[in-house]
Formats: sequence, structure tokens, C-alpha cells
Amino acid sequence: MAWTAADIADLSGKGAIVTGASNGLGLLAAGELARRGAKVVFAVRDVTKGEAAAARVRSAAPKAEIVVSRLDLSDLSSVRDFAGRMPEVFPNGLDILMNNAGVMALPRRLSADGYEMQFATNHLGHFALTGLLLSSLLLRPAPRVVTVSSGMHRRGRIDFDDLHGSRRYSPYGAYSQSKLANLLFAYELQRRAAATPLLSLAAHPGYSATGLQEAGPQMTKSRVQGLIVRAANAVMAQRAEMGVLPQLYAATAPGVPRAGYFGPDGRGEMRGYPKLVSSSAASHDETAARRLWDESEQMTGVRYSFAG
Repeated sequence: MAWTAADIADLSGKGAIVTGASNGLGLLAAGELARRGAKVVFAVRDVTKGEAAAARVRSAAPKAEIVVSRLDLSDLSSVRDFAGRMPEVFPNGLDILMNNAGVMALPRRLSADGYEMQFATNHLGHFALTGLLLSSLLLRPAPRVVTVSSGMHRRGRIDFDDLHGSRRYSPYGAYSQSKLANLLFAYELQRRAAATPLLSLAAHPGYSATGLQEAGPQMTKSRVQGLIVRAANAVMAQRAEMGVLPQLYAATAPGVPRAGYFGPDGRGEMRGYPKLVSSSAASHDETAARRLWDESEQMTGVRYSFAG
């Protein structure tokens, strides 16, 4: 039978963090976890928007326990500040970290730390956040980290000689690189956490109608590209309520395999119900994964410790 959000078990007593929870897939995921009884931190760049999103969830589920907290993944000082507040929110540990937030196909911009914005937001920010929260995750008996990738990872390559696109830059090339980095990270995290109960999982939403695709055209003020994106969303994309299911499945379904990657079960994994899917050969390159991990530690200053 097709798995839906209705199959999520009671999550009372569990704690969860969802990045990018003010809209799109992040809001849907955070809302479902909160409705099922988890205490959920809406990790958002804009607290005003986050509070409005939390209010919408509370209107449908008055008992939902939600904390809105500022997190700008493109700014490592913000990541550290956010992580420093979480022990007070979850004194007994964190059960679910959903690395959901992302940006897509932006014109070349640099982060507050001088890194290419898509790589900084989609990969480095989540790498740092997970490492800083690792001790909290390891307090729990069955913690999960879910990192949201994309089918576009198949087009990606990690250019270690030009990670930040200073010599050559393509908006979609940089996006694909960041989404491949998400999978290399998720799989390497599971290998390094082998002696712990931590599950490192990944998911992708297929082609889902969210506001993600429109950010690039808005920043470049390309009306034509914006129209194309909106038309494609209207004709080809599935509803965001379906697109969010793979990451919810990864976060909550019983019996998922270590390092599992989940996506839609339809043709080309563009739409449908969640299932275990495969990823590119490049995403399983352990040498590249180790190098990316080392580079990420150097860029973020975050070192992982798997001692509980």
C-alpha cells in the first residue's frame, strides 16, 4: 500500500528540528511532525515568517509544540548560535534532524563566510549544523538525520579545484554540485557513525511545486525564465504535499535501512509515493566523500565526535 503522512506513528516525547520550515516542503514536514506529537523547532532565516507559519500549524493542531528559532545556513556564525540554543530546547537530546532548507540555481553570490552561496547553504551549513548537534542526537536511542537532496545530483560533479565557482560558474551546475555533496555527506556520515545508533538517511521530492525553482529568476529579474518555471510547475510538478513524503518517510518510518535514500515511486522518480531509490555512482565515491568531509571540516571549523 502507498505510504502517506497518515501512516506516521505517534511522536510524543520526541524532538525534531526542520531547517527551512517557514514555507514549502520544510513547513509541510515540520507541520506533520508537530501534529504527530513531536516538539519541533522551525529553523528559519526570517523569524516573522516562521512565526506566521507556526501559527498556521497551531490553528489546525492547537496542541502542537513548536519553537521558532532563527537559522541562516549561509552564515556559519548563525549556525553556531542556533546550535548553541538547542540544548536548552532539547535537554534530553534530539531525535530527528531534517536538513531540508536549500536554494536553487542562483546567480553567483558569496556567503557571509566567502563561499559560493548554494554550496554554503545547501551543504556547508547543514554539515556544520549536524556536527554541532551530534552530541545531542547521540543522547537518544534511535536518532535520525535526514538530508534532502535532488534528482539533479545525477548531473553534479564535485570540482575540488573550484568548489566556489570562482573560475567557471553555472547556476544549475552549482546547484547539482551541492545536491551531490548532500548525498556524499549523508553516506559518509553513516559510515562514520557505524558504531552508533544514528541513522543517516537522504531523500528527494521528485518534481514538486514549491517556490524553490523561482528564486533564481527572481534574483536575475528574468521574467521569461520565471514564466517558464511557473508553467513547468503548473503542468509537470506534483503537489508539495506529495513531494514531502519521502523525507517524512525517512524521518519516521520503521525499519528503514542505514544510509537509505528515498524518492517518489513514479516514472523517473518525478512524482508518486515514497520508496527506496538508487543514486548515482558519483554519490557512492568514498574517496570523494572523504575528501569532501575533510574540506568541509576546514571550511566550517566543525569537527565531528561520535563519542556518545
